[in-house]
Amino acid sequence: MRHQNKNKKLDRKKAPREAMLKNLASSIFIYEKIKTTEAKAKVIRPIVEKLITVAGKGDLNARRKLIQVLPQKMAIKKAMEVLGARYKERPGGYTRIIKLGTRQGDGAKMVQIELV
Repeated sequence: MRHQNKNKKLDRKKAPREAMLKNLASSIFIYEKIKTTEAKAKVIRPIVEKLITVAGKGDLNARRKLIQVLPQKMAIKKAMEVLGARYKERPGGYTRIIKLGTRQGDGAKMVQIELV
């Protein structure tokens, strides 16, 4: 039974799903906006917002927490130096999801998730 387990499985096993979400989070940090499906964007949004909050602290412990989650060094560096400083005063709500319509091939709902 999955009582009170609200996380989406996205039709993947645990390890591939976690790898995909880590790569999506890194891409958001590096490019500051990505185009993906609505389901993936809704799953990645709280992860990204928590990581930005952690990066805003700017200490060694925050860097180590980011290293645990983000696979790319460039994403960690940008999160600590650029994004942490940019959103230090903001109390939350760092991302925005914009609906783009449906994908040509399979009709999936596409969105653009970007940093505010």
